[in-house]
Amino acid sequence: MSLGDALDLAGLVCLMLGALLCLAAAIGLLRFPDLLTRMHAGTKPQVLGVLLVILGVGLRTRSGLDVGMLVLIALFQLLTIPAGSHMVGRAGFRTGQIAPTEVHVGRRRGDAEHGGPGPTAT
Repeated sequence: MSLGDALDLAGLVCLMLGALLCLAAAIGLLRFPDLLTRMHAGTKPQVLGVLLVILGVGLRTRSGLDVGMLVLIALFQLLTIPAGSHMVGRAGFRTGQIAPTEVHVGRRRGDAEHGGPGPTAT
């Protein structure tokens, strides 16, 4: 088995794993009950799945220009998917689809009543 064959096999494995993660993300988007869990399914497995697919394509092509373009695609995916998810969550919060009690924003004044240290404790 030559190095080219090993890289082709590794690329094929990365493509299959990436496709499975993208499929899991799609199933999560359809099956999860609310906006926050759907956002989780739409971001974390999707990002890793896309990166694995890009790595698999890069291992299969092994051309300098193609790999450079794939690196740029991966970089823009890493920059835009969290921002898009943040905007979806913000829109859901502003339209009332997410209750403020569902979002953990850190300790608040009422936490001392529920066993937390409260605002004056350090």
